Amino acid sequence: MGETSKTRGGSFRRGQAGYEAARRAALRNALLPNRFPEMIVQANDVYDVIRAVKLARRENWRVAVRSGGHSWAGNHIRDGGMLLDVSRLDDARIDKHALRATAGPGCTGAGLAMRLLRQGLFFPAGHCRGVCLGGYLLQGGYGWHSRVLGPACMSVEGIDVVTADGELIHASADENADLYWSARGAGPGFFGVVTRFHLRLYRRPKLIGAAVQTFSIDKLEEVFRWAHGIRREVPAAVELMLLLSRDTPGVRGPGILAIAPVFADSWRAAWDAASFLTHGPLRRRASLALPFVPTGLNLLYTGVMQHYPADHRYAVDNMWTGASFDDLLPGLRRIAETLPAAPSHALWMNWVPPPSRPDMAYSMEDEIYLALYSVWKDAKDDAAFAQWPVERMREMQHLCSGCQLADENLGQRPVRFVSDEHLARLDRIRAERDPQSRFFPWMGRPNV
Repeated sequence: MGETSKTRGGSFRRGQAGYEAARRAALRNALLPNRFPEMIVQANDVYDVIRAVKLARRENWRVAVRSGGHSWAGNHIRDGGMLLDVSRLDDARIDKHALRATAGPGCTGAGLAMRLLRQGLFFPAGHCRGVCLGGYLLQGGYGWHSRVLGPACMSVEGIDVVTADGELIHASADENADLYWSARGAGPGFFGVVTRFHLRLYRRPKLIGAAVQTFSIDKLEEVFRWAHGIRREVPAAVELMLLLSRDTPGVRGPGILAIAPVFADSWRAAWDAASFLTHGPLRRRASLALPFVPTGLNLLYTGVMQHYPADHRYAVDNMWTGASFDDLLPGLRRIAETLPAAPSHALWMNWVPPPSRPDMAYSMEDEIYLALYSVWKDAKDDAAFAQWPVERMREMQHLCSGCQLADENLGQRPVRFVSDEHLARLDRIRAERDPQSRFFPWMGRPNV
């Protein structure tokens, strides 16, 4: 089930009582875009979804879909058309012996992950609490242990989906394979409403923990050059992340948090995997150094959520890059010089994907992931905070190979989110499956 109980959903036309509350509730980001659907439908079950899509056909409305509302840019909140909220489709069923599960799009990844752990199972759920599976899996799914298990969409074996004509069908590698291919990576541009995911599960790693070091900002070049230099040497069981913030533990003023979450099956394996950090060349330069400590997944979630508080306003942008460190350094320095107050932060992640992936729409990744998160509380500070991420990303555009859809800002900065070949294939399938353009495309591509 989802992490919080939900009241029964309703339907709200623009101007009716309850409409604005429903529009506000559809987005976690307190910075609500000035966009207004004609109607908001909060589906309670798959039959509500079918009825909603058929109503959109009769009214000639486009449809945008919301599962958890964690799109920073509010991709699902559009002018005109229908906002279809499927967050109440949140049940999950686990078959421990078959290593399989089914889950609704409103099921939270963290909630599912914690249930699985109690049964000795694992799924690469997202790094933040509250993120629901619908948008997370459609956009790729960068989560815990994904450097070993792959983006979570690789563990989707099938979907139940309501198509543009209001028909409920199943899609897998053997049935409606074009929709199955598209659903694994199309993100908010997917042309259907997924009502259930069929998932492959894994055995739980026996040991989950992390090693941590922090550094003062004057060591920026030294720390990031080191991270870039070892990017291909970091064990796949580790997710090395550097977080640049004005509030860093053990540091007076701005600093860098280096954290290495580890997923392993023994103490020795975990210790060895973290040794590149705990016994690395920068350990004596750290302001704070913690060796590998078993934390469990729940504590990792708690640590992450300190940087993403509720009831705050967010502006976010990101890029994949394979550029040299010398080319990246001026942009990193500019990010540090202009960094807004905490909890705003910059995130660097050593990703280094394998040379090939299964054939699916997902097709955009690179060695380094760089994302910027501007986070503030008061609307009066919008002018000071809102443009920081996109301005810094524009300055580094020449180093950008693409973006990750989880942190997209396509409405302000259109950029590649799948390969050109796969985007052309997505457009062909969309033209066949949704010839009337019933579903909104990605922001930044208004004429699709």
